[in-house]
Amino acid sequence: MADLDDLREGTDFSGVSASSGSFPLKGLSGQDWGMRSRFSRIFDPEDGRTVMLAFDHGYFQGPTSGLERLDRSIVPLAPQADALMCTRGALRTTIPATSGKGIVLRASGGPSVLKELSDEEITVNIDDAVRLDAAAMAIQVFIGGEHETKSIKNMSTLVDQGQAAGIPVLGVTAVGKEMVRDARYFRLATRIPAELGAHFIKTYYVEKDFETVTSACPVPIIVAGGKKVPELDALTMAYRAIDEGAAGVDMGRNVFQSENPAAMLSAVRAVVHDGATPADAYALYQELSS
Repeated sequence: MADLDDLREGTDFSGVSASSGSFPLKGLSGQDWGMRSRFSRIFDPEDGRTVMLAFDHGYFQGPTSGLERLDRSIVPLAPQADALMCTRGALRTTIPATSGKGIVLRASGGPSVLKELSDEEITVNIDDAVRLDAAAMAIQVFIGGEHETKSIKNMSTLVDQGQAAGIPVLGVTAVGKEMVRDARYFRLATRIPAELGAHFIKTYYVEKDFETVTSACPVPIIVAGGKKVPELDALTMAYRAIDEGAAGVDMGRNVFQSENPAAMLSAVRAVVHDGATPADAYALYQELSS
């Protein structure tokens, strides 16, 4: 206990009122300190953007190309990413606890590529997410899919748990083979989970009217890397997505299946955080690959 002798009354109350600072991301003003703190482990507090490295594919694909040995392919790349999106099994067995990266924990799953993918359940208990010090939890939402209502209920349950624990929830939009990938669909598929409480959204980029998707969504949007494409094409997609309102990218196959994953991740960072053009970023990729 502090010594009670010589108590002095405070007198210096002048100057500008104290501020806890602002975070350059929409949708966070009403959130608790812990929620905003976890967001700062995913997004750069200076520019409000993120480069996430996704390697959660094994939860339904198994050991896909580039992810056969996570210790060899992912661990060396982790320092270059702002955040890592992975399963709890991969996290516990492979990622060093000293990595210092925000962990976006895959919290849904169930079916493999051999079954109907939309039939997912919540697969991670909120207590385990807390034990793993997750910066966020990710859950798939299948708007227009066979199990749409079930996936929305799963997400809503996770949002309730995450809100109570101060852990953000990432709603991940899933697109089945029968669904049209256009701005009209993605406005629907991003707005619905945001309206139901998701704190940020992961979705796909579309070349036409993508800015209407980001502007209609009241929370930050992260763009998925999608299937492997040539490096310049992936960098161009990332550049356009950021230019049209995305708060970052979550790249997986376009990084770990690249000829030079480390160089590709550096090039993506140059686009997202430094505003590099696709041509300049690709030149950086080539330089680092030589």
